[in-house]
Amino acid sequence: MKSLINRIYISVTVALLLLGASCSQTKKLTEGEVLYTGVKKMKIETAEGVKLQGAQSSAISNPMSYPPNNPLFAPYVRSPFPIGLWVYNWNIKKEKGLKHWLYKKLAKKPVLISDVQPELRLKAVENAARDYGYFGVETSYEIIPNKRNPKKAKISYHVRVPEPYMFGNIEFWGWKGRMDSLLQRRKQRCLLTKGAEYSVYSMEDERERITQLLRNNGYYYFQSDYIEFLADTTREKRVADVRIALKHGVPAVALQPYKIGSVELVLEEPDESETTDSLAYKEINVKYTKPLGVKPKVLARSMYLLPGDIYSFRRQNRTQTSLARLGIFKYTNLNVTRADTARTDGFGKLNFGINAVYDLPIETEVEVDVSSKSNNLLGPGLTLGITNKNLFRGGENLSFKLNGAYEWEVGNKQGNSKSGLINSYELGVNVGLSVPRLLVPNFLKSTKDFPERTHFQIGVDFLNRHTFFRMISFTGSFSYDFQSSYRKYHTITPLKLSYTHLLRTSKEFDETMDNNPAIAMSFKNQFIPSMAYTYTYDRQGTSRNPNRLYWQNMIMSAGNLLSAIQYLSGNHKGEGKTIFGNTYSQFLKGTSEIIVYRKLTENSLIATRFMGGLGYAYGNSSVMPYSEQFYIGGANSIRAFTIRSIGPGSYHQKSDNKTAYLDQTGDIKLEGNIELRFKIAGSLNGAIFLDAGNVWLLRNDPKRPGGEFKLAGLLNEIALGTGCGLRYDIGFIVIRGDLGVALHTPYKNPDKPGYYNISKFKDGLAFHLAIGYPF
Repeated sequence: MKSLINRIYISVTVALLLLGASCSQTKKLTEGEVLYTGVKKMKIETAEGVKLQGAQSSAISNPMSYPPNNPLFAPYVRSPFPIGLWVYNWNIKKEKGLKHWLYKKLAKKPVLISDVQPELRLKAVENAARDYGYFGVETSYEIIPNKRNPKKAKISYHVRVPEPYMFGNIEFWGWKGRMDSLLQRRKQRCLLTKGAEYSVYSMEDERERITQLLRNNGYYYFQSDYIEFLADTTREKRVADVRIALKHGVPAVALQPYKIGSVELVLEEPDESETTDSLAYKEINVKYTKPLGVKPKVLARSMYLLPGDIYSFRRQNRTQTSLARLGIFKYTNLNVTRADTARTDGFGKLNFGINAVYDLPIETEVEVDVSSKSNNLLGPGLTLGITNKNLFRGGENLSFKLNGAYEWEVGNKQGNSKSGLINSYELGVNVGLSVPRLLVPNFLKSTKDFPERTHFQIGVDFLNRHTFFRMISFTGSFSYDFQSSYRKYHTITPLKLSYTHLLRTSKEFDETMDNNPAIAMSFKNQFIPSMAYTYTYDRQGTSRNPNRLYWQNMIMSAGNLLSAIQYLSGNHKGEGKTIFGNTYSQFLKGTSEIIVYRKLTENSLIATRFMGGLGYAYGNSSVMPYSEQFYIGGANSIRAFTIRSIGPGSYHQKSDNKTAYLDQTGDIKLEGNIELRFKIAGSLNGAIFLDAGNVWLLRNDPKRPGGEFKLAGLLNEIALGTGCGLRYDIGFIVIRGDLGVALHTPYKNPDKPGYYNISKFKDGLAFHLAIGYPF
């Protein structure tokens, strides 16, 4: 089988080389046409003391970064196999057959110098620079023909950026009455400041700030287009005084503030049945079909548009968002009409009608998957779920999930024909209740416009590992999810209680535990009473700054509160304390993960991740539970190694040891990944990656020599792997295949000294098929 694959690989390689040698990339070019092969050099010089920031540099360089055919690293490097161009230059005489089909599928029209239009691109560079205050940019370009083939050419660009203009005096000009008062009271919040660099984007942000201010204070019909900026550059060199003014000819309706008149909420069934009843609750008229599917007080909590209040766009948006977050409506529509009544106190009136259509209350879920693991186990999994999305008529979600999985051993080397018949399986039941608000005392409740939820969960899981053990686990928890800003997310778990109990163990498993006391301690029957806090900062990419930053931190404390209570009650034992006759775990655990996505071109980006974790067991425990220990390797980690196949430290067991993966966990984890992602064609994307990391022990374990964390020799204990992959994006799901190539193992190989210590190339290969991106 392997020899067949090798022959196919060699045949395809030879065919590509012969194809490239026999095909010209410029065969069909006519007189005067020149193939564009990328950018030779892009030189951007700045005046003394000028330093371009990331967004400024990208805005100036992007117009010049036009990709050639088959870019590998646009716009500088092309693929050595421009298959699209090769196929384009075929002589197709018949409009049928395999050759014609391949031509239609693979041929790519050549990108010419005339398509690039370098003069026009430099005009775009000048415009982009002006948007950031760099007026008077000097630009030039040069076409550099290929020495071997004059029908091919690269382009070199030269850009010189002068000193920027700065903002001078900023004033609001021409505003009157109540509008002027609002602007002057909040003048200190103006985004344009004297001495800052001139920027069109800063002025756009200021336009949006003013528009939001006015719309949140009654001016329903006001638009950002009604604001203009008048710049004066005559007073001082490279300084622009700016007046923020109201345009002439603004409609009178946009200058009129409004209060809320009547508010009507219509609750509709999905079958479009007519409303048959109504009620008035806190000045809101509710029309509905009997019976009322949601409590009036729940509706009132979601309504922030109340009769008599000054209109606010923020309150309008909060009302629609709050109704949507209940999870019981398919969609909501809002209609606004001006009331034909006389203005009072200078305010007009707006009447609001909100139509909310109920969603189906019951939701079912079926999930099927097939897993292949590093311990030669293969098998399907099934999850069945049902959710009631409006249990107590308040948007509460009650969910039941039944999950099961079965695995059998493949690649049996022992010759036991029965090993594939009775194997491993798992069964579990989980019940969850989610409430769309924080169930906390009133003084702790938030008034921010962000989602909040309280979760309760209980579950039981039965696990049978054939020839090893049978285990049953119980879990229960409640937690809070909320946001404090658009970028900051919080999860607080005041209590999570887990209990694991070994029902039966095999002789082979017992022998492994006898030889590994530390591992045995992590598998013992025990309670895990814990609390945790997770903080997430997520700065999403925008059109102005497409780079994304994701940072998540978690800290967990287990058994400490219970230990403190027992200590105050007189139990001063260091270890051996129990609850309900079973010992409980006591440890601290923390993790941190930083992910940065940096966009290179329209079709490529660099994704980097660094993560670390530390767990420390003490007091009532000498090791953390096995489920809380760190491991490394696999499809979402170091892809050159299978899951739990390396670590801790330089410790290593023979690969034919069936229980080796039980040892390969640790108390410390460090991992770093960098991945270049790029588009290949259509929905097919590619990646080139480099992964590094390992796990270590905090305490020395004689049974796992080399596993303890030490600074001396740390670099040699970090596994390193590279590789490439394909991702097929079908919209709602991404199918990923990664081929990892090991470069360095943390353990020594006697037959291969040095840093690159992989005995055989084929031994350092690992293929992973997965769903979604690795990070």
